Amino acid sequence: MIAKLTGVVDSVGTDWVVVDVNGVGYQVACSNRTLSRMAVGERRALVVETFIRDDRITLYGFADAGERDWFRLLTTIQGVGSRLALSILGVLDPDQLTRAIAAQDKTALTRADGVGPKVAARIVNELKDKVGNLTLGASASAAPAAGGKAAPAGGPDNMVMADAVSALVNLGYGRSEAFGAVVAAGRKLGDGAGVSELIRHGLKELSQ
Repeated sequence: MIAKLTGVVDSVGTDWVVVDVNGVGYQVACSNRTLSRMAVGERRALVVETFIRDDRITLYGFADAGERDWFRLLTTIQGVGSRLALSILGVLDPDQLTRAIAAQDKTALTRADGVGPKVAARIVNELKDKVGNLTLGASASAAPAAGGKAAPAGGPDNMVMADAVSALVNLGYGRSEAFGAVVAAGRKLGDGAGVSELIRHGLKELSQ
């Protein structure tokens, strides 16, 4: 089982990279985001997930363990194979994906090639109670509570945050970015923050 590769980038394709490790070239499938960091001739390290089938062994490479953990989680969803998981990770990094799931932002998921509304809804519904268990970045601490809403520990209650998020969405912001801004505002303001305060500070977060 190959778990990590460190070597020189030999070549880069549309959805793969060949890493030369002491004279042996390993072809590794990667997301567009990971591929964008690969440059021929440079030394790079990839966290690797190895899939073994009857007729072949396929390596999937990731820039970090967080991306790999999301790949593993996404591929547990019915209808989400390895290629579709890489497509999702190509448009949403781990923190963005955590926020999208916590905010139930199906539209963000449909930005990935091959992800339609039904698949996006399935991903959100099956993972909304699991994102709080992932240590994929700061946004992971905003774990979803009952009903799929989320609030940081010691921050405003769920209903107040939900109202603030809805207000920002009505102003034209995406649900994921609105959710992230309100979570950040709630952490700063703490208990007792009202909807108007969260909206005002959320707008400040979005303007940065």
